[in-house]
Amino acid sequence: MNVLVTGSAGFIGSFTAARLVERGDEVVGIDNINDYYDVNLKYGRLERDGIAREKAESGEWVKSAKYPTYRFRRVDLQDREAITALFSMEKFDTVCHLAAQAGVRYSLVNPYSYIDANIAGFMNILEGCRHQSIKHLVYASSSSVYGLNEKYPFSVRDNVDHPLSLYAATKKANELMAHTYSYLYGLPATGLRFFTVYGPWGRPDMALFLFTRAILENKPIDVFNHGRMKRDFTYIDDIVTGVVKVLDRPPEEDMSWDGKFPDPCRSRAPYRLYNIGNNSPVELMGFIEAIERALGKKAKKNFLPMQPGDVPATWADVDDLVRDFGYAPTAKVEKGVETFVTWYREFYEV
Repeated sequence: MNVLVTGSAGFIGSFTAARLVERGDEVVGIDNINDYYDVNLKYGRLERDGIAREKAESGEWVKSAKYPTYRFRRVDLQDREAITALFSMEKFDTVCHLAAQAGVRYSLVNPYSYIDANIAGFMNILEGCRHQSIKHLVYASSSSVYGLNEKYPFSVRDNVDHPLSLYAATKKANELMAHTYSYLYGLPATGLRFFTVYGPWGRPDMALFLFTRAILENKPIDVFNHGRMKRDFTYIDDIVTGVVKVLDRPPEEDMSWDGKFPDPCRSRAPYRLYNIGNNSPVELMGFIEAIERALGKKAKKNFLPMQPGDVPATWADVDDLVRDFGYAPTAKVEKGVETFVTWYREFYEV
């Protein structure tokens, strides 16, 4: 296939692009490489995949020196003309939309960046898909959409009308926008609600990265809600396996869908929603202990109350993904954390 991967300098996007080209797909990657976190890490991911930093910085097309079927260009999703031209020129078969302004807490201080990237940017992707008759759009949603929900595990059939952050609200909006285009224009669209993705090359604003850095620098770690948190930590390889499985099978119209008893995860349109997680929540204190063991060093803990916009627990019901795609996460947190720590020490030479 000829696949567009947005956010291909990002954590999930970079691994997804590599997986697709390794199996023989033609891949075009785009990313605006903003400064939400260290751009050296983003360029490092690109260089790992054979994309020269100097050329990528210039905004020109860059062909990977590692993967002959992978090309990259620095493009902003908000640039409507550039996105329109990209779709017109490349004639993609499928689109894997993983670009977004990420982060719950950052949305409290810079809300407009979420509207620009996650709403306006997604609109440009939808329009590109519509006008070029894309065979399948797979896009990243988030476990954050569950908000105030307290029924565990979280199911894609649950109501998600009570988000706790603007980030979560934009992801819910993406699901609604995708359904509209799926219904109006017959665009096959699948949304994936990611649950706490971790692993090597991960984002510096995530707990694993923050805790590892602080412990190595002999600084205390902030443990929110006094450690009474649970997260469905999902290793990057399991996430990418799920993404690729879904990408290969566009949804079809479900004519048995009943508007009197509407199922929110499917539709009369070619539209689906899935959770993609580990289906095995881990207590935050246990996660910290795994990091301590991997580092061979104890953490100094600063226990704090819950942060605004945060939730006490996440837990993915992945039964639909298992039934429809044979999804089976295999990575254990202990091993995943060890792999991250090994990468971190090598990348930062500590």
